Amino acid sequence: MKSILSQIKTKNQYLICVLSVSAVASLCLFTRDYLDHKIVGYLLLVVVSLLATFLDILPVLLSAVLSALIMNFFFLKPYYTFHISNAEDSLLLFLFFLIALINGVLTYRIRKAEKILQIKELRINTMKLYDALLDSLSHELRTPISTIMGSIDTIQSKTLTISEENKQKLYSEIEKASLRLNHQVENLLNMSRLESGVIQPKMDWCDLKELVYNVLDSLKEDLQFHKIAVVADENLPLFKLDYGLMEQIIYNLVFNASQYTPKGAKIEIKVQYNPDIDFEYNPDKLIPCVITISDDGSGFPEAEIDKVFDKFYRLHNSKTGGTGLGLSIVKGFVEAQNGKITLENKEEGGSAFKIYFPTLVMNTAAISNE
Repeated sequence: MKSILSQIKTKNQYLICVLSVSAVASLCLFTRDYLDHKIVGYLLLVVVSLLATFLDILPVLLSAVLSALIMNFFFLKPYYTFHISNAEDSLLLFLFFLIALINGVLTYRIRKAEKILQIKELRINTMKLYDALLDSLSHELRTPISTIMGSIDTIQSKTLTISEENKQKLYSEIEKASLRLNHQVENLLNMSRLESGVIQPKMDWCDLKELVYNVLDSLKEDLQFHKIAVVADENLPLFKLDYGLMEQIIYNLVFNASQYTPKGAKIEIKVQYNPDIDFEYNPDKLIPCVITISDDGSGFPEAEIDKVFDKFYRLHNSKTGGTGLGLSIVKGFVEAQNGKITLENKEEGGSAFKIYFPTLVMNTAAISNE
């Protein structure tokens, strides 16, 4: 992050130099009878060095010249004149000016070199990031596009005779590939929205149980080899949340679980509310809604749990594919609704994502009496 001083206009930098050197010199002037002029010189050198870490080269040079003049006029005898009575003080003043000048220039150049190095490192990291993203996207987008194009070519082929049953299978493949392609495009668009800060939740009453079943229905092809369990109270109230964001949150978490757990693994979606829960993100004493999406797979490496919500991050030794956007989008959408998401490995095996939302509920009085 750039410092505030580095963003100040040049004319204001000159003023800062004059005021800084003058302030230190004024303080030293009151104690001139008790301080050795060499100590004053050290203090002024420190001021020049500090200014060089923030300001441009010309204001720094001004501070070095001004420090030397003040040193001569106020702190070398005879006072209040530029005449120097002995050769030792003349040499001292010359060395002071030379050291202040060199120190200021070197400090400024070191700062410039560090900035250039940071820019180069940022560019290198950015290029690595883009390369990784393009590699992932080329795989994630090429696969469904190839499937769609291959199926269409087969259906339209005049040299092949295709049965109606095989045609239906090809249509099904096209549909699945289209949904996968749409999912990746949605993730990219959602990340773009998060990056630009245009996410504005539209809070309305949501039936989370219905929403969960809608998501599961859209993922039925991906979940056909998994055991799915939905745990929710029969009298679950309506929660005031953004339906579209909630749908994407649950979709990404369930889809992620389907991709990184073995066939036959259990995925459980639990929706709860608890008026008595101690929830730190609940300033208005709203009733927390808690959504837990867990599985009995192999869980996450403990060393990487804190990184899974980072943009473009993919677990080491994970299978090929994936853009590393799904979980970072989930976190962004949760926080956009003033919620919090956590991830932990379960003792019995597998992992659990827990999402907490402080929210209004429909018929709050009836709920508190249950």
